Amino acid sequence: MKDYNKENIPLAKALRKNMTPWERKLWYDFLRNYPVRFQRQKAIGNYIADFYCAKARLIIELDGGGHYTTEQRIKDEQRTNDLNAMNLTVVRICNLDIDRNFRGVCAYIDRLVKNSLPQSPSVTAPSSEGALDATVSKQ
Repeated sequence: MKDYNKENIPLAKALRKNMTPWERKLWYDFLRNYPVRFQRQKAIGNYIADFYCAKARLIIELDGGGHYTTEQRIKDEQRTNDLNAMNLTVVRICNLDIDRNFRGVCAYIDRLVKNSLPQSPSVTAPSSEGALDATVSKQ
């Protein structure tokens, strides 16, 4: 479990109850039932991540218009750097992408999660049968 600022818990709970329309859409139409667990409005360090997947070490942040001011970009960059220092990947997705390309956003998140998880042993390990068995002589 990641360390977090306990003072952020009441705010995180309030944010869960008052999600933006874009957060609601991503949560209820995709992440809520995604096979790998995501949490919404998760306190991590001194921040609250919009969406967090512990297994993938992935944070998804949805950015509205306010994130594109110079001041907010600087804050977001510092936040991303701090979270990266915790060995987390931060992905920022524009609200317009949720509106205009929701299926593409979901496919992108799916790809990020799958690429960050350890590969299945059946995919990466050679079979116990096959060419090696042919070289072993029976005695």
